[in-house]
Amino acid sequence: MILVFCEQRDGNLKKVAFEALLLGYRIAETRQEELTATILGHNIAPLASEIVKFGVNSVIHVDNPALEYYTPDGYADVLVQLVKQHQPSTIVFSATAQGKDLAATVAARLETALLPDCIAVDFNEKGAIIATRPIYAGKALATVTAPEANPLVLSIRPRSFGPAGEMNRNGTIVAAQLTPTELRTRVAEVVKTVVKTVELTEADIVISGGRGMKGPENYALLEELAAVLNAAVGASRAAVDAGWRDHQFQVGQTGKVVAPSLYIACGISGAIQHLVGMINSKCIVAINKDPEANIFKVADYGIVGDLFQVVPLLIEEFRKVKQG
Repeated sequence: MILVFCEQRDGNLKKVAFEALLLGYRIAETRQEELTATILGHNIAPLASEIVKFGVNSVIHVDNPALEYYTPDGYADVLVQLVKQHQPSTIVFSATAQGKDLAATVAARLETALLPDCIAVDFNEKGAIIATRPIYAGKALATVTAPEANPLVLSIRPRSFGPAGEMNRNGTIVAAQLTPTELRTRVAEVVKTVVKTVELTEADIVISGGRGMKGPENYALLEELAAVLNAAVGASRAAVDAGWRDHQFQVGQTGKVVAPSLYIACGISGAIQHLVGMINSKCIVAINKDPEANIFKVADYGIVGDLFQVVPLLIEEFRKVKQG
């Protein structure tokens, strides 16, 4: 059995859940095994009904008030219970902040192998998984044949795999009555930040600003462009360290990893720590006054110029296109 952990937040399935389902389906078809999805939380029965449409043989949902908010010990405890009951050969997670945390914790508790942050998966003649993952801060790619582990735990980088599509398969929905037996962490309070744009890791277009923005007030320019393109606004570590943007908007090695269809880097020099967080974007556009900036080495399109002159022109032109 292949087990896929489907991530949800506030009662909504995240896009990465459908990407994990697609990989799970590929592995299950190759190995002729059943595909099972699992989802944890509170009041999540409707999500199980949604997941069952996407090619799974079964969906196991664990609905418990103790799981309403993510905690690594609570979620890992329940998942380990599920694994011991159902004995899957492979467990698939998304390499989000939550998925990385959970995959590592589950693998450690099961004392099994973990293949993290995979961007491609293939199979050898025996059906063993051959995974490709970035190493050395994204400067190189490693191809790894999965060890004989039972189960094998792997996580996939968001937007590296396409989403699963609906299929005509009559899967079953199972409500598992499980409770975390080890819950050292409790959520005392949830403070939600009001974000005017699309969430970074879910966005199809990301516009990020760096040190070249010169100050926090100038991010209004990027937000205006983002509103036109329905994009998310990110920032480099330099901008976050300067206090111009909150850490939740940081793209890079110590921030969020994004892989949108279009990434526009404004006033970002291109430090390797930033490149790690956006190198898998389908198309990269760089705007920088310095023609020698490192960001141009990875950009598909480069504009050498003052972002405060270039971005307003982009806003004007994109508005014309949208208005027809």
